[in-house]
Amino acid sequence: MNYRHAFHAGNFADVVKHVCLVALLRGLSRKDSPWLYLDTHAGAGRYDLRSPPAQKTGEYRAGIELVRKATGSLPPALTDYLEVLGALTDTAAQQHDHYPGSPLLAAALARPQDRLVACELNPLEHAALDECLRGRQRCTVARQDGYQALAAYLPPRERRGLALIDPPYEDPREFTRLAKALIDAHRRFATGCYALWYPLKDEGPLAGLKRQLKTAGLRRLLTVELRLTPLPQGGILHGCGVLVMNPPWGFADQLRDALPVLARILAPDSGTAAVDWLVPE
Repeated sequence: MNYRHAFHAGNFADVVKHVCLVALLRGLSRKDSPWLYLDTHAGAGRYDLRSPPAQKTGEYRAGIELVRKATGSLPPALTDYLEVLGALTDTAAQQHDHYPGSPLLAAALARPQDRLVACELNPLEHAALDECLRGRQRCTVARQDGYQALAAYLPPRERRGLALIDPPYEDPREFTRLAKALIDAHRRFATGCYALWYPLKDEGPLAGLKRQLKTAGLRRLLTVELRLTPLPQGGILHGCGVLVMNPPWGFADQLRDALPVLARILAPDSGTAAVDWLVPE
């Protein structure tokens, strides 16, 4: 409830998460049948990079600003991501002043037959999100706990969908809650696609999450990880990852092409990337 993403909008972690999100929704859209996009911790929807919170940290300068300044040919997943960002702003100047959150990116990629549910519990963030998505067809903004939303909206009537799970990680029990939530969601909607963003700090709890998911028998688990430095730095955020369950065909190959390039852009001297199956088919 205390977390405000405005301080971190457009940082390297947002870039990794949103490159994955665009590629996942593109993959789902290869079929004409509709999908549901469920965003469990949706945030405000759009962020002003000129605002005091964004300027205080300046994290976007080491994230989206570096990607936009990158020269040379980029892999398709990065090019597509940047094109979607550009389509959400009216002018080139606005592209550098604003950054979209995941629900706005999903709304931009949704087709007329697709449906979006964006959940946000923080009252200020919820109000901003509601304003951001107002007037968009087939978009529901719910002031609801994200974990409860997984139970409330899955399985979807569309029978296809993606749930993005990105909690603030303020609670030390977060990884335990995540493991239970994913296992329970899989029981209800085993064919659904799930994308779980996680920080790379103290990696003990993360290892426990991965172990629980494997022990529960979940399959088709892919990890996408980018590290700014090769080794943990005393609990400091040194990278992030996205664990994807049931990724669309071709997603893993797309990220294997894109992520090493992204690592070189974000951390030329020390960045590393890995896209690996935690549990294969």
